[in-house]
Amino acid sequence: MRRNKKTEIPIKIISHRGASGHRPEHTLASYELGARHGGDFIEMDLVATRDGHLICRHEQEIGGTTDVADRPEFADRRTTRTVDGREAEGFFAQDFTLEEIRSLRARERMAEVRPDNAVMDGTYQIPTLQEVVDLALSLTEELGRPIGIYPETKHPAYHVEQGLELEPKLIAALREAELVGEEPKVPVFLQSFEAESLRKLAETGLPLVYLMGTEDHWLHYTTPDGLAEVAAFAHAIGPHKSLVVPTGEDGSLGEPTDLVENAHEAGLLVHPYTFRSENHFLPAELRSDGDPHDYGGFAAEYEAFFEAGVDGVFSDFSRHAFLCREHFLDPQPVG
Repeated sequence: MRRNKKTEIPIKIISHRGASGHRPEHTLASYELGARHGGDFIEMDLVATRDGHLICRHEQEIGGTTDVADRPEFADRRTTRTVDGREAEGFFAQDFTLEEIRSLRARERMAEVRPDNAVMDGTYQIPTLQEVVDLALSLTEELGRPIGIYPETKHPAYHVEQGLELEPKLIAALREAELVGEEPKVPVFLQSFEAESLRKLAETGLPLVYLMGTEDHWLHYTTPDGLAEVAAFAHAIGPHKSLVVPTGEDGSLGEPTDLVENAHEAGLLVHPYTFRSENHFLPAELRSDGDPHDYGGFAAEYEAFFEAGVDGVFSDFSRHAFLCREHFLDPQPVG
């Protein structure tokens, strides 16, 4: 059923790591552009430094998204750690102070697919949570519409093991910024793949999003019984988009599952991830004849998910999501 934007809350556009299709992810430039392109929320992953500051990185391992490997003064920090059962070698945020992190510069994580972003390697610093909060408040005032934040606690159980628990620092930062209470300055969603982290964040009274991957252990939570369990500690789910509209063996877009319907029945919003416009990431029939990093028929993918009834989308291309949403909610006649 097509939504009426005059009577219903529009589908939310969550700028995934900012406008990460146009700028290196998790940089202030990416976050700002995502908002200016029509995004409703700035989405970021949070990890902790050695001295307990929250910074915005995709993982605790920062070798793939910064220039740290090229910095001889940090060569002795290379190590191997096991994070949530997976061994990783590289450089880890927990081994650096915030001052040291501030000396690093961001790099594009998917340079082969996004060569235009890679040209900007070395330009941007690594932002802190506080800087993103300040940016959201500033853009809200400038743009005349609320720009919310959508932080994810990244590997929270691992952080607890390292004595760097994320939740207390996140809660304190939100309270300090007046983002907790009946009338927060800007909207906030808090997200995690770990239910225990969301339970710790429940004291904020903010909407909580349970992220769901495609591995077998998530399957229970896509059932009505599983969704009822999720509704006991969260307000929304953030499923991998294939759990909402799967692709077939040939890579083409299939028919929607009943996940959205069942989630709504349980009282949960549905914000699937991650929408990307390049051929490399699109269903087979929506790819153009160009290079893998060229844009394909992304509009048809958004349309399929909007028709399925999702309440928001995580997108690397906020402008594309915004234009597709506007057309979906209020299609203009042709001719």
